[in-house]
Amino acid sequence: MSTFDTVSLAEGAPVSGRPKPRSQGGGFARYLLVRFLLIFPTIFILVTLVFFMMRSTGDPITAKLGGQVPPEQLAERIHAAGFDRPLIVQYLEYIGQFFTGNFGTTITDNRPVVEILLTYGVATLELAFYSLIVAFIVGIPLGLVAAYFRDKGKDAGLRVFAILCYATPVFFSGLLLKLVFSVWLGVLPVAGRASTGAQIQMEMLPNSTGFYTIDALMTGDPAVLGDVLSHAVLPAIALGLLTAGVFLRLVRTNVIGTLTTDYVDAARSRGVSEYRLLRKHAYRPALIPIITVIGLQIALLLGGAVLTETTFEWNGLGFQLVEYIQARDFVAVQGIVALLAVIVALTNFIVDIIAAFIDPRVRY
Repeated sequence: MSTFDTVSLAEGAPVSGRPKPRSQGGGFARYLLVRFLLIFPTIFILVTLVFFMMRSTGDPITAKLGGQVPPEQLAERIHAAGFDRPLIVQYLEYIGQFFTGNFGTTITDNRPVVEILLTYGVATLELAFYSLIVAFIVGIPLGLVAAYFRDKGKDAGLRVFAILCYATPVFFSGLLLKLVFSVWLGVLPVAGRASTGAQIQMEMLPNSTGFYTIDALMTGDPAVLGDVLSHAVLPAIALGLLTAGVFLRLVRTNVIGTLTTDYVDAARSRGVSEYRLLRKHAYRPALIPIITVIGLQIALLLGGAVLTETTFEWNGLGFQLVEYIQARDFVAVQGIVALLAVIVALTNFIVDIIAAFIDPRVRY
């Protein structure tokens, strides 16, 4: 070793010719910046696709009123709304309005789309939250059980259950749940977010949030909270089982993979029980892939919310989306779908950050 290298080592300076170790903080900061910057092109591409898919059927005025008003009046309305301009001009105007928070005005009831999103979006987010809870409660423990009894009868039965959860249409499972628990047993409400009396109490609050669970807590009435939660049970189960099947299979696969690693074999050779191996060594690594796919599952939940909200008359964005599709109000449809795309993009960003905290290997 040269004199220069010796002095460098003594002073703590990096030795010439050796790479300086990369700091974890810098790696995480770069990862965070890259993931954040990727949000904007993702949203831009999604919004662009939504715009041109909606306009491929023609302008919204003709789609809504074509054949219902005289051609002269139809042409006047199209001109007043600006839909007779070149498509590229309309697109550039829409993109400019979109990134300033202006989603347009509905044709059906002349309401700002932003108002609809704020009014009904909280209901969809609340349903998605409850559905994720169901997916975690059902999918993760059953995945651990399937891994513990791998290649046995219980494992085979749980794998079939996971396939059924994922493959069964959410509206069909919703109808079955309503038939059993609402019609036959009569223990849960058949539809809606809350009973009329509970809704009146929550709407009388001076600072109502629109999240019925929070509003019910703010009333201080346990009966109102119980009413809200009972209305959420069946929709949350119907939608949550769709994702629970995915979680079950992911946990099973990753736990089995962890149980076959060298360090687990070494612990097993020391006499550690299979239950302790499962709880101490295999559980946490199995959660990492669950967290990384939550963003994709949010998209699945939001898509399933359309059918779930329609089945249970849960008045959220999915329910309103169906109403506007039937009314051929493509301005409202375009705004709602664009917002759902933004939610999915932001959710994926948050999930990536959480995954990077849990598993530092994700950052590099």
